[in-house]
Amino acid sequence: MSVSKEDEKLFSNACEKIIGAAREKNGIGTLGEKTLHAVLKEFYEPDREHQEIKIGSFVADIFKGEEIIEIQTRSFHAMRKKLDFFLEKYPVTIVYPIIHSKWLFWIDEATGEVTQKRKSPKTGTPCDAFYELYRIKPYLTHENLHLCLVLIDAEEYRLLNGWSENRKRGSTRYDRIPKKLVDEYYISGTEDYVCMLPESLPSPFTAKDFAKFGKISPRAASFALSVLTHIGLIRKTGKKGRAYLYQVNKLQ
Repeated sequence: MSVSKEDEKLFSNACEKIIGAAREKNGIGTLGEKTLHAVLKEFYEPDREHQEIKIGSFVADIFKGEEIIEIQTRSFHAMRKKLDFFLEKYPVTIVYPIIHSKWLFWIDEATGEVTQKRKSPKTGTPCDAFYELYRIKPYLTHENLHLCLVLIDAEEYRLLNGWSENRKRGSTRYDRIPKKLVDEYYISGTEDYVCMLPESLPSPFTAKDFAKFGKISPRAASFALSVLTHIGLIRKTGKKGRAYLYQVNKLQ
């Protein structure tokens, strides 16, 4: 997929509104930890009257009377009770941001000093969503559940408070500042999950193949195969040595 120039502009405006206001109030390097969440909420629904709406005993990020939009930057398992309630009443779209290109800054808590930015070598893809999707796997086939995977370029600020000698390993993420909307992937049914299959994946393929072509860890690949098998996009077809073989199902 690709985003329109209009959406790029709307996203840029949302960034300017949320990030600009926070920096004017607090100063650079002291933004709130939920900046990414706030920007996405502003992008998908700029009218504050439709934000943070109470439905039953829960609060929806966005609700205009017909559909609920939940911005979830992590911890999908925490949504289960909310999904149990919401999905019985309304269509629900979970918006999940994936960092495409990332520039890292490190903050020294003692001095407040912020390092020069460094670009991370990792490039985010839709495959990065599998870990969180695995945590709500039983809900993925519900007819009222939809997903929107949003690829974003961002700056990430981390505190130098880790356990390693350079204090980076095990450090705390302080904030993520979105800079650009790169792409959006809408998933409403099994066939739409094709966007999460790695390019050039052989047929049949093993978990090792999926990890290699998806550029993810073997552990992440195991989550991916569990999710894709559950929704019916792929199936086991046999074994090659000790490894299971998988095939993409033909969809009508």
